[in-house]
Amino acid sequence: MTLEADIPKAVLFDLDGTLVDTAPDLARATNALRKEHGLSPLPLDDIRREVSHGGSALVTLALGLEKQAPGHDKARALLLDYYGKNVAAESCLFEGFEKVLDVYRKTKRPWGIITNKPREYAVPLLETLNIKPDVLLCADDLPVKKPDPAPLIEAARRLNIAPEYCWYIGDHLRDIQAANNAGMTAIAVKYGYLRQGDEPDEWPASQFFDTSVSLCEALLQHCRHTPATS
Repeated sequence: MTLEADIPKAVLFDLDGTLVDTAPDLARATNALRKEHGLSPLPLDDIRREVSHGGSALVTLALGLEKQAPGHDKARALLLDYYGKNVAAESCLFEGFEKVLDVYRKTKRPWGIITNKPREYAVPLLETLNIKPDVLLCADDLPVKKPDPAPLIEAARRLNIAPEYCWYIGDHLRDIQAANNAGMTAIAVKYGYLRQGDEPDEWPASQFFDTSVSLCEALLQHCRHTPATS
């Protein structure tokens, strides 16, 4: 495989829809909210398309309540309560990443996660799946979150690697915007949680990957051809 971008010294990932498929557990919580209101379950595919847009989007999907509507905040709190009781019942790494992370661990390659997921949900998820990034920045760790570049810049600082030597990989336009604004190489994946009408090919990314397998093949190629950062 010929790579268009320089091989990074560190790789940083979005979490939901990029590194871990969390849609099944978020769908369970969304449908529990619907059941609370006497509604039938929604198909998983319908819920997957909204996952990257957060709990408020899932409430709107589940109950038709827009963010400013009366009852929205209460419903969101209930949805998150359902989710928080078991954040990793069915969530799992996307195909290929188990091997990549194992190689990163063995070769001590620096990597991390920057997510808009609150820490109270991200940490139990990662602990249950035995995922141990070198750096983790969550939605509530800084005053701003993606698409602001500050979390990405802070992650690079903690790794002691300049942003221009990092890849940031995500499945949402805000990920690509944050990466570009941080001076990182922006990598878009198209297997994540895309809404109907999303056009990832139009995002200002340096590379695009249709599947997690193809992305992981590229990441493993880096490991075969370059030494780990000491």
